[in-house]
Amino acid sequence: MNKKKINVWDLLFQNKVVFIFLVLCVAATIASKQPLTFVIPELFTRIARNSFIVLSLIIPVIAGMGLNFGIVIGAMAAQIAIFLTTYWGLTGISGFAATALLTTPIAAFFGFLVGRLFNYMKGNEMIGGLVLGYFADGLYQLLFLFIFGGVIKMNNTTLMIPTGVGVKNTIDLKDTVKYALDTVPMLSIVEVAFYLLLIILACSTAVKLVKKQEVNWKSVIGTAVAAAAVYGLTFIKPVERFLSADRLLLLSAVELGCLATALWQGWGLVRWKIQSSKGEEGQGEPFPVEKAIAYLILAAAVYGLTYVPVLYKVLIAVRLPVMTYLCIGALCCFNNILMKTRLGQNMRTVGQSRTVANAAGIDVDKTRIIAMIFSTVLAGWGQLIFLQNVGTVSTYGAHTQVGQFAIAALLVGGASVQKATNKQALLGIVLFHTLFIVSPLAGKELFGDAVIGEYFRVFVSYGVIAMSLAMHAWKKAEKPKKEEAGSGAGTEAA
Repeated sequence: MNKKKINVWDLLFQNKVVFIFLVLCVAATIASKQPLTFVIPELFTRIARNSFIVLSLIIPVIAGMGLNFGIVIGAMAAQIAIFLTTYWGLTGISGFAATALLTTPIAAFFGFLVGRLFNYMKGNEMIGGLVLGYFADGLYQLLFLFIFGGVIKMNNTTLMIPTGVGVKNTIDLKDTVKYALDTVPMLSIVEVAFYLLLIILACSTAVKLVKKQEVNWKSVIGTAVAAAAVYGLTFIKPVERFLSADRLLLLSAVELGCLATALWQGWGLVRWKIQSSKGEEGQGEPFPVEKAIAYLILAAAVYGLTYVPVLYKVLIAVRLPVMTYLCIGALCCFNNILMKTRLGQNMRTVGQSRTVANAAGIDVDKTRIIAMIFSTVLAGWGQLIFLQNVGTVSTYGAHTQVGQFAIAALLVGGASVQKATNKQALLGIVLFHTLFIVSPLAGKELFGDAVIGEYFRVFVSYGVIAMSLAMHAWKKAEKPKKEEAGSGAGTEAA
């Protein structure tokens, strides 16, 4: 019994930041007197807008470089690219893709330089990234205030200030890439995915044939037929009408998720039953029957909750930008897959101990540079997702607080300077931005002034970063003392 209490206490202590913010979010939501039909849709908008850039912070943490305050440089690369494509008049999803393509080499080059610099200041990357962000901002302002128009002649009255030298404070994306990613129809996504899968199958099969490797034709043909069957469903009129929308009701997403879970686990149970009847259940890994049944019960329970009137009103009030959430999901998968590769394992080893990594023959400096390039490029793409959703670019201010808010959101989810995961990032985004939504409204209700709530949420964002850095410094100071005490005890025992 005592052991159970200790475990609960340890759980609460280890996740104290998460629980504190959870209490703050609930209290502020109640104090704001706002209905969930307002809070939840706004929250999902912010999740779509900010998740990608927060997830870009994970790789440097794993590589032992701490919290990457330098992601502001990736945001600058995105804003340089989006200014140029706006000047050239590129629009829609093709314009957004061109902007992302242009952002990539700029951000990769910046990430390479940052990584090289960080290799000269090992152990002080966070303060280095913070100072470097201010230095880069000076160069960024020189580019936008003088070089654009002054050195590089530009004739565009909507983008340039009246003198022709320098860019205006605000760039409107309404006629270019505003909502370009958010409004990609689901039908287009399915079509592109189908043809992309066929190309991948054809290329992989061709490579195997050229290398004279064995081709599993049954698997290849089966995959192609299954993909064709799914694509064929899009020609059915009701399905086509459903997929023609660019946003998906949260209610529909929940229903589809429950249906997919039920079909997947049900198919697993059927296969297990067939194998059991044939006496083949001992071959391979045992099928987790209890887990499958638990998932089926959970799916049924979640689907049943959609009939609760309060939840139903919330579920039909939220419309998800499908392509944006697919990009977020793809980045989560990328982070997980990367950690299973040799490069990812090298990053993890470098993050745990540079001495051990060197002894294992890992090029520590190169691995750290690659991690910083990944983070900077991903941060640039994340800033593009943010800007296309907002619809305007504050030329001289959009990038300034990117690092602060993204890092605060990551830490709120339970991450630290040494450890960060996708789950912690997503949980932090939910908690942090819930507080951001309701705190001004709570301040207005409690004190008659919404500005108090604004001050509170800025204080919280800085406070959680300061607390995390202080705890990191304390642990670094305590570790040598513990090691020294341990070695002393060992010597005495000998």
